[in-house]
Amino acid sequence: MDETRIIKTEYSEVMEKSYIDYAMSVIIARALPDSRDGLKPVQRRTLYDMYELGIRYDKPYRKSARIVGDTMGKYHPHGDSSIYDSLVVMSQDFKKGMALVDGHGNFGNIEGDGAAAMRYTEARLQKVTQEAFLGDLDKDVVDFVPNFDETEKEPSVLPVKLPNFLVNGSEGIAVGMVTSTPPHNLGEVIDATKAYMLNEDITNKELMRYIKGPDFPTGGIVINQDELLEIYETGVGKIKLRGKVEIEKGKSGKTNVVITEIPYTMIGANIGKFLSDVAALAEQKKTTDIVDISNQSSKEGIRIVIELKKDADTENFVNMLYKKTRLEDTFGVNMLAISHGRPETMSLKQIIKDSVDFQFEINTRKYNYLLKKELEKKEIQEGLIKACNVIDLIIEILRGSKDRNMAKACLVEGKTEGVKFKSKESKIMAAQLLFSEAQANAILEMRLYKLIGLEIDALIKEHEETCANIYRYEDILDRKGSMAQVIMNELDAIKNEYGRKRLTLIENAEEAVYEERKIEEADVYFLMDRFGYAKTVDVATYERNKETIEDEFKFVFMCKNTGKVCIFTNKGQVHTFKVLDLPMGKLRDKGVPIDNVSNFSTSKEDVVLLTSQSDLNLYRLLFVTKKSMMKVVDGGEFDVSKRTIAGTKFMDDEDEVLSVEILKEQKNIILQTKEGYFLRFAVDEIPMKKKNAIGVRGMKLGDKDLLEAVHYTLNTVDKTIDYKGRTLELNKLKLGRRDSKGVKVRA
Repeated sequence: MDETRIIKTEYSEVMEKSYIDYAMSVIIARALPDSRDGLKPVQRRTLYDMYELGIRYDKPYRKSARIVGDTMGKYHPHGDSSIYDSLVVMSQDFKKGMALVDGHGNFGNIEGDGAAAMRYTEARLQKVTQEAFLGDLDKDVVDFVPNFDETEKEPSVLPVKLPNFLVNGSEGIAVGMVTSTPPHNLGEVIDATKAYMLNEDITNKELMRYIKGPDFPTGGIVINQDELLEIYETGVGKIKLRGKVEIEKGKSGKTNVVITEIPYTMIGANIGKFLSDVAALAEQKKTTDIVDISNQSSKEGIRIVIELKKDADTENFVNMLYKKTRLEDTFGVNMLAISHGRPETMSLKQIIKDSVDFQFEINTRKYNYLLKKELEKKEIQEGLIKACNVIDLIIEILRGSKDRNMAKACLVEGKTEGVKFKSKESKIMAAQLLFSEAQANAILEMRLYKLIGLEIDALIKEHEETCANIYRYEDILDRKGSMAQVIMNELDAIKNEYGRKRLTLIENAEEAVYEERKIEEADVYFLMDRFGYAKTVDVATYERNKETIEDEFKFVFMCKNTGKVCIFTNKGQVHTFKVLDLPMGKLRDKGVPIDNVSNFSTSKEDVVLLTSQSDLNLYRLLFVTKKSMMKVVDGGEFDVSKRTIAGTKFMDDEDEVLSVEILKEQKNIILQTKEGYFLRFAVDEIPMKKKNAIGVRGMKLGDKDLLEAVHYTLNTVDKTIDYKGRTLELNKLKLGRRDSKGVKVRA
């Protein structure tokens, strides 16, 4: 019986090893492209599966679901969505510098609409993919490795004939690292590759004579040309992009600002966000020039039209778009790829070098394979030519042999025993033939029509071509210059057939500067009803409707239109928002929910104090919680840029803020509990604290008692409240001390 062995190990060591294994699996086998073919594993496997299924560019489309299912079952067991997403992206010419898949059906669009389900769409390989990515797979140019369950073989890398990592770019998030490489122009990349092959000491700066910069399929303008050299030398940096803007004359003398090309980073949902951002500029009164905005984009291209007023400063408006929206954006570059089995951030020259080295490798294997085939063909051709010259003897051997093995032994080894010859001379000659085994097999399988004169001439001509091929292949393999010329010829052919003009303009542009329209400061009244709808009205409207406003609205106070409003809540939070975020309306306008302009939530919090921030800066605030903790805080502590901060701390999770009061002329504070205890003492007894302090105890409470209300009085002014059906004069309550029990007031 086998003994059970328990191996003890540190938990931290197991976790460390497991996490490193997981990280490397994500880095190598999923998220990062290979520098040689520029493809991630899922892309490589999908393209290879389409090649294996025979879904070629000149064949009918096949259902995407078939491709995805076959890829998942044979090569990529990571879920169908990742495979289909990869297939979709490879078909989108607005994302890739060169689409690798020819999609048929709804494969999404530049505005972010997703592709239809895989059961509806169809796909096949693009011609360039078939020729430049998969063309030589049958010539033993790359290694094939077992798939995940070792039932199939898949290529470890595709024999791509160009630096696809640069042409199509790549984006991927691994563990602890990210790759983000912009697409480039095919023709420029090929020219740079040829320049490197002619001079391996070429610098990145010299390579940039050919590759001017990224070439995004969406066009646009790269505006930091001088920074590109450093990006290409280090593989890391930020590319600043702008959309292309044209000015057109509109109706009635108005001006139209037309965006015809967008930054690459804006594709997808960000187009919709751009439109909403422009609308927000008008709503927030950042500009009053906008009359209308419309998205007239179609299959022909992007066309976003912003109609401006007659007297609008167009240049200033466009600069505002660059500053305030994603019409000017940044593309983060990190040219990270798997190079020689490990992740590496690569320079432009390193990427081209890896690609060229790979080209020499696959071409060496290709021409060794072709040379081997031609040598085998030559051997057979020479055997057949020799056989034709002595065809009578061959026929005599065949007729005189008892079986195939006897005839073959005579042809290969010169064994004439058992073979019946017509003459002794024939037997002597037969012993001297000595064909190779391959030649003998070819002779034995040769058909009689090959003995026709024209067929013999064709055989001789074919042999001459084979010899010429052998000479050419040996020259390519023996001389690096010859192989380099072959590679450059292939690159030229790809450029001539698939190259296109550059779409992205490269320049150095000045930083966009615009003069923000200054809002004239004025007094306004903030109004909020009991349902949480808020707005502002001008002073004249308030004065005309003062009584109505005081009756209908829960919170009413004056503030500056350029100022901020602070909401103190029972949860101890302080939410701040700009007065400009509220609509300036008429008295009967509904306003907007306070939740929409701040982080305050009417369903989770209650308003304890609502005031303008300018008032806070002038005064102190007195905080009181239900468990009778209190403190005085300088109002200036709440003048912060954050939208939400903590206004106070609590003793425990069950406590909450009961009152926040702006201290002006109040002299005495009266604390009222649920059990009917009242404590009156001087406000001056409460110490100043910071906003993040808990405070001091204001009143000793019974075990289950809590504060119910807080009142304030002046020494010389009488104040009464209605308490359980009777009038209670607060100034006549006994003046006590803070942190005492107070007096019981009976109904």
